This record gives sequence, C-alpha cells and structure tokens, in this order.
Amino acid sequence: MLRGLTTITYLADDVAKARDWYAEVLGTDAYFAREVDGALAYAEFRLGDYQHELGIMDQRFAPPQPDGASGAIAYWAVDDVRASFARLLELGATAYQAPVERGPGFVTASVVDPFGNVLGVMENAHYRDVLAGLTGA
Repeated sequence: MLRGLTTITYLADDVAKARDWYAEVLGTDAYFAREVDGALAYAEFRLGDYQHELGIMDQRFAPPQPDGASGAIAYWAVDDVRASFARLLELGATAYQAPVERGPGFVTASVVDPFGNVLGVMENAHYRDVLAGLTGA
C-alpha cells in the first residue's frame, strides 16, 4: 500500500519566515508557494537524490492535534488516497484529516495510528513523474 516517502510537512505560524529559514538550512529556494488571502500559506522544497518534498504549511490549516501527536506529518505515496484512508481506518487507525484535494495531481489524507502517530498518505503527481523517470514506466 505505501509506495515510498513523498512529502514531510512542518507547521509554522509564519510560513514566509520558516521558508526563508529552511532555504538557508537547505541551501536552495522553495520551488513552489501558495498564498491564501494575500499571505503565504504553503511553501515546498525538493531535495535529495529522489527529490523528496519538504512542505511548510500555515498552522491555521492544520487539523487539531490529537493528544501526543507532533506537528510534522510524513506523507507516503499511494495509488489511491481514498482507498488507503479507508483501509487504515478498518485496521484501527482514527481519522485525522479526511482526503483533501490540494491541486491537480495532489490529494492528501492522514490518520492517527493505534500508537498515537500521525500517518499521512498522498497521491502525488511529482512522485509518479520521478518514478516514471527512474523506471521508464
């Protein structure tokens, strides 16, 4: 069900400040940004050999944190977010955030596993493009 790591999302109250800080840490600028109501709400970096994604999301768009959950969410690539989300719930996870369309080719959802960890799943067009480049598929 889980194909590989696609995106880690960190939360910030000031996305622009966090974006600039991570640009300095990573030595590269964010390749993608989205504004909401005139303010930066999301920024994303691609890094490493497999172009993994690090996203910085405005705290106000995060679902409420369950007891013991951290602010970071690791998203794993899946072929079908809705089916994966349903299966995780069947296996005893609880809903954290139901599937959300994030833009063309990008759908996310997350659950809290039975041990208190937030587990994210994502349909990610970039992940599929990188995979196709590696496998020729």
